[in-house]
Amino acid sequence: MSREDKNIARLEERALRLRIGVMKVIGRFGYGHVGGSMSVADILAVLYFHEMNLDPKNPEWEDRDRFILSKGHACFTQYMALAELGILPWEALKHPYEVDSMIQAHPELGETPGIEMSTGALGQGLSAGIGMAIGARLRKKAFRVYVVLGDGELNEGQVWEAAMMASKYRLDNIVAVIDYNRLALSDRVEEVMPLEPLEEKWAAFGWHVLHVNGHSVSELADAFETARGMKSKPTVILADTIKGHGISFLENKWNSHATPLTPEEACQALRDLGCSEAEINEALA
Repeated sequence: MSREDKNIARLEERALRLRIGVMKVIGRFGYGHVGGSMSVADILAVLYFHEMNLDPKNPEWEDRDRFILSKGHACFTQYMALAELGILPWEALKHPYEVDSMIQAHPELGETPGIEMSTGALGQGLSAGIGMAIGARLRKKAFRVYVVLGDGELNEGQVWEAAMMASKYRLDNIVAVIDYNRLALSDRVEEVMPLEPLEEKWAAFGWHVLHVNGHSVSELADAFETARGMKSKPTVILADTIKGHGISFLENKWNSHATPLTPEEACQALRDLGCSEAEINEALA
């Protein structure tokens, strides 16, 4: 196995660990935003463990790359990545949703280490990311900004205002990633508010558009590398994903967005992700 192949295998393992970690936490609690948390796992694995320039020992390092999870309901995957890096204490993951807990249903700036913006009110993340990218330019900093949005989130007009602004200022230090699972909260995106032709729309707004398999860490890594070489244009990566990816009874179902789980379903989800019975019993005890 080549060095490159080993790196891809490592990232695939990271993504699986993120999914398993999310299901262990949500499975104990019995409710959570499972679908989107599963679909973004490969994207976040590549960002946190390959692409972004971070110092886990100094999360506030001023030259760090910035990351905004605009689709904040998928934050449990982000929490798991931050815990894997040592930025978020593992103990916090045992107490989701509690008063004063670092772990809530949406990320909150100032409460959870490693969070750059409070999100959950959809449509706002790209605007904040553009502010950070402009700030980097004004301060002559080399850090880059990454924003992950849901496809249903693109219904928000503010996203397209932000897209115009990034193009106007030729912000080549920002990358938007669309978690393109084609399912919104209550139905298929094409039924709620059709987006196509999405590539052409982003291109018309002045962005460099890349289209990849959002569950291929190698394609994602290559796309981020290409974005680094783009000059005078922002880049958007349309990442084709499957909502609930990896969990047989939730894959490609809109109601996996936010769903209660019986103990039996939580066990089945972890089995689908490759966990042993002993691991499952320990996780959900």
